Amino acid sequence: MGNVRLSFKEMCAKFDVTPRTLRYYEYIELLSPEREGRSRFYGAREIARMTLILRGRKFGFPLEDIRQWLTIYEQDGNQAQMRAWVVLADKQLKELEEQKQQIEEALTELKALRDETAQSLGS
Repeated sequence: MGNVRLSFKEMCAKFDVTPRTLRYYEYIELLSPEREGRSRFYGAREIARMTLILRGRKFGFPLEDIRQWLTIYEQDGNQAQMRAWVVLADKQLKELEEQKQQIEEALTELKALRDETAQSLGS
């Protein structure tokens, strides 16, 4: 994967993101593509970073937390950074567990209401 280079359009397609999202990640310096005139090209490093950014987003992490994650990945982060990341991950796991609980409750209530309504239709 050494010399792979994707254009701006190819990056959007590969990762299924809007041009606006890709530009934003560049604006806040999560990505730094090579520039040639008005064109941007994304090499292996940027592709790897984008993969991690989207994984972090999927887990619901704020972009600032993801920035820390990227630093650790690239620099074999120091102990302090790694410890900080573990704390952030623990916090996010707790958050996701709470969301899961809320979704479970909503599902249960909605099913009950749906069944009740369906029964009154059948009577």
